[in-house]
Amino acid sequence: MKKKLLLGSLLGVMLVGGIIFAADHIDAPAVTGSGSTSLGNDITDIYAFQSPSDNSKMVFTMNVQGLLSPAATAAATFPSNVMYEFNIDNTGDNVEDLVIQCLVQNGKMRVYGPVAVGTPGLSSTVKTSGAVTEVSVTSYASSTSPSVATNSNGTRVFAGPRDDPFFFDLVRYLDILSGAQTGFRTTGVDTFAGSNVMSIVVEVPKSLLGTAASINVWGETKTK
Repeated sequence: MKKKLLLGSLLGVMLVGGIIFAADHIDAPAVTGSGSTSLGNDITDIYAFQSPSDNSKMVFTMNVQGLLSPAATAAATFPSNVMYEFNIDNTGDNVEDLVIQCLVQNGKMRVYGPVAVGTPGLSSTVKTSGAVTEVSVTSYASSTSPSVATNSNGTRVFAGPRDDPFFFDLVRYLDILSGAQTGFRTTGVDTFAGSNVMSIVVEVPKSLLGTAASINVWGETKTK
């Protein structure tokens, strides 16, 4: 059993229906530090949505290490001392009831859960009692043929580089703040075009998430 301590990167969403997301590219140095290991803690986006191909399943996505150039993406990895954790509240009290925990070992992403949380809060113990789904981390060179693993309980997992899906016209946004413009362009210019993220995607049957009509979801990175 390994103890993980929260480093300080967290994003959360509440999901009632459709797709809900939150974005936070480039965290403070206190979170990211310097070097690729520290950058592995930097959450850019959390997505939670119903599977478009199967409405009996939910998809959870955590993106980290934002604004990666193609060259930087080729060298990017998931640090082995960082746990990526999806927290799921299915009782409406803003306290996690279930967790999905993701850790890299020997080039493979191991995903535990969904499983009932032990002790809620800023530290976590790896819940090895939960179902385990293991997938090889897709490399940048093979990203057009991604590795996807499926568990017998219906959970599917991917881990590796992806094009950053978040669209934001930062230049026009700053112009609006300064008073130089009054609104966004009809056709925006994507500031994040051409940049990548390291992504963890977990699809799970809704039956594993409880019976609540809505859930709250937030993500954390925790360092050993």
